[in-house]
Formats: sequence, C-alpha cells, structure tokens
Amino acid sequence: MEAFDAVALAQDFRSRVDALPERNVPRIRPIRRGISKRIAKARPRQVLELARVLIDLELRGWAYELVHFHRPTLRSLDAGAIERIGAGVADWASVDVLGTQLAGPAWLNGQITDLDVHRWARSPDRWWRRTALVATTGLNVKTRGGHGDAPRTLAVCELLAGDRDDMVVKAISWALRELIPWTPDAVERFLSEHEGRLAARVKREVRNKLRTGLKNPRRTR
Repeated sequence: MEAFDAVALAQDFRSRVDALPERNVPRIRPIRRGISKRIAKARPRQVLELARVLIDLELRGWAYELVHFHRPTLRSLDAGAIERIGAGVADWASVDVLGTQLAGPAWLNGQITDLDVHRWARSPDRWWRRTALVATTGLNVKTRGGHGDAPRTLAVCELLAGDRDDMVVKAISWALRELIPWTPDAVERFLSEHEGRLAARVKREVRNKLRTGLKNPRRTR
C-alpha cells in the first residue's frame, strides 16, 4: 500500500467528485471503490482518520460507506466509535448509511449492545433516534445477514411509538415493515397494542404491507 496520508486521500476523493459533470451515486461510487482498493491494507485507526477528514470535506455518507467496506474497521466498531464518527450527522441520507452500514452490522455482530441502541432512541437529537430505528434493519434484512429479531426490533419501536418527528415516524414504519417477512403476527400484535400511540402513517403503511406486500399499493379502478 502507498504511504497512508488521510488528508491527501480525502482531498483526492473530494477533487474527483468536484470534477464530475453530475454528482450522483452511480458516478461517485466508482471513486469510493478506487479509494477502498488503495486503503485495503490500512489499519482501522487509519481508515477512521480518513473517514473523519472526509466528513470535514462534506462527504459524510461516503465516509461511512468507506468504513463499511473495510472489513477490519467495520469489525472494530463499538458504540463509542460509532458515536464519534456519527457526531454532527444531520441529514436523512447520511443517517441511513450510518444506521444500515455501520450501526446495524455492529449490533448484529454483538459489537454494540441493546442498551447502546436504546440510549440513541432516547436521544433529544432526532437523527440519533432515527439511527436507532434504522439499525434494526440490520437485524432483519436477509441480504445484510439479518435473520429476524422481533424482540430487539419491537423494543426500539416501542420506545419511539409516540414520537411524531417525521424522520422518526418514517423510520418506525421502515423498521416494522422489514420485520414482516419473519414474524407478521408479532407486527400485527404490535400495531394493535400501540394503536393509540402510533402515527397514522405507520399504521397505514405497515398494514398495507401486511395485506398486500406493498407499502403504498396503487388503487385499482
């Protein structure tokens, strides 16, 4: 591996993104893959240093993706590391990468605990509450190694069932819908038990998914 210089690597990433005619995911992802190849033999602390510089350069979501695809770094994450790399997160897209690609796998692999996720769920920060919910998808999405975990998923959903922040409401719906393929009866019971607390959107989308397999089925004429 070339001599590791986090600042130079991050600036190279930023300059390549800035040179693109259109800055969208299909065009940026090959740049991320190229950086991943260059840091394949880096140590976790070096990758996390690079991620912090990328965050400073307004490439937060890509910093998280870079960590996800560096397996030694991903397996080194604990709650403290996730909170440090997540400090200041304040947009939907970045939170969802943080939750699905870092917090979710760390929870599934036992690197963080239920108490860590519950602490995020009780945060006054809407984005950390959303992170707690999005992390549950890591327990339930088969392609990410999930195997269905109703107790842990529903415990987080219960903590936030009465939350009316739009970002949280949408994440509760997502968390419950990802659990349906594994335990639809448990999801049905949860909706019934928390009927008076859950937002109308959650009840509508999740019940649609239970009945039709779709969040928002099109109306037939």
